[in-house]
Amino acid sequence: MDESRKLGTRDIQSTKEVSGSSGRERLISPDTILSAVANEHRRATLNALDNASEKTLEYDVLVDRVADRVRDEDAKRESDEHRQRIRIVLHHTHLPRLDEARIIDYEAETGHVQFVGGELEQKIRRLVEPYDVHE
Repeated sequence: MDESRKLGTRDIQSTKEVSGSSGRERLISPDTILSAVANEHRRATLNALDNASEKTLEYDVLVDRVADRVRDEDAKRESDEHRQRIRIVLHHTHLPRLDEARIIDYEAETGHVQFVGGELEQKIRRLVEPYDVHE
């Protein structure tokens, strides 16, 4: 019997690839991937990393790119305030969640963010991207 079936993890995508410099073996369920791309900030993050050379950005550059892509609900809010809100929510919520899902490698101490996900994550993100509303 297949090892994954014995463990009851039939729905988990197992890849033999080593992700990034962390050397983690990737076991990502489809639900984890879908949850990761369910949020506009996380999609903007993955898009920015996908368009970056070597799929890597420094934290401050990533904040700027996500802030440019994610619209602010309050059009009267200053641009600097919007970027500060993005900076906080990325650091405390979205980057740790993507890192925990093993789609990115986020080193808060150095400000280094790298996409380490696979082709499935990229395909799903591209499928939902046309549904993002940008005004």
